[in-house]
Amino acid sequence: MAVSVCGPISIDQQGRELTEHGTALFPVACYHDRLSESAVPWHWHNELEVLVVETGKVRVSVNGTDRLVRQGEGFFINAGALHGAWPEGEEGCRLRSVVFHPRLVGGGVDSILWQKYLEPLLSDPCRPWVCFSDTREWEREAAKAIQEAWQAGVSEAEGFEFVVRERLSKVVFLLAKHCPAAEKRPSEKTLRDGERIKRMLQYIQEHYSEELTLAEIAKSAAVSENECLRCFRNMIGSTPIRYVKQVRIQRAAELLVSTGRKISDIGAECGFQEMSYFAKTFRELKGCTPGAFRNGGPCPAKDR
Repeated sequence: MAVSVCGPISIDQQGRELTEHGTALFPVACYHDRLSESAVPWHWHNELEVLVVETGKVRVSVNGTDRLVRQGEGFFINAGALHGAWPEGEEGCRLRSVVFHPRLVGGGVDSILWQKYLEPLLSDPCRPWVCFSDTREWEREAAKAIQEAWQAGVSEAEGFEFVVRERLSKVVFLLAKHCPAAEKRPSEKTLRDGERIKRMLQYIQEHYSEELTLAEIAKSAAVSENECLRCFRNMIGSTPIRYVKQVRIQRAAELLVSTGRKISDIGAECGFQEMSYFAKTFRELKGCTPGAFRNGGPCPAKDR
């Protein structure tokens, strides 16, 4: 289970990540994310994710809530939570993350581990994320367990599967013990916003190469334009049109590094009819020109 360098994330029409993390026999994967080279775009997946900041600082956003995570601190992202990550500051940032299916530590749904620890966590809308700072002992334990799970997965020493599972099980146990389910559930409005934003993201994924308007995006979720703007602002801290630009540029970046097609053709396929506007937008979001990005030039991540 060698470490993988996180590249462009492939997502489906609802923004769900399509990457298979690990295998059916051992559903877990380790990643080394260099956010100075590529930010983590908005996406969600059915697996749990834990991470530790190796260097620098990262701003993680989950379901509309931002949290600054510093070097040495850890973070937990629940299944189904819409999230993204961006470097904070100019020094760059590196993450060590582990993405794993709940059954790795919980077994089947008829297991006491699943019913006592996993199910309450997975079904709790009040716990889309938890930050493990260095201020409390149990949080330091959780961050250390994530580091050890990552190291064991990368080393692939004899019996590493047991170590990975045990370390991740400890993280889940610490969450269950110190972050009990909240008595107050999110409001119906918050839950409704979550569903609306996924429908609008789906529409954008399906039509990003076309000329999109605010009215069309709002209509896809049966809301007014003002409600659409409010939902985007509250859930992902952006406007619908800026998000469309991000999707287009992300797709263009994937094509630039995976194909030898002409830059102008890639721009047109991604919804940019004018090459000058494509280059300007690419530089705005990626920090360099499309040509420099293709050639591996310095491009500080500016995707947010």
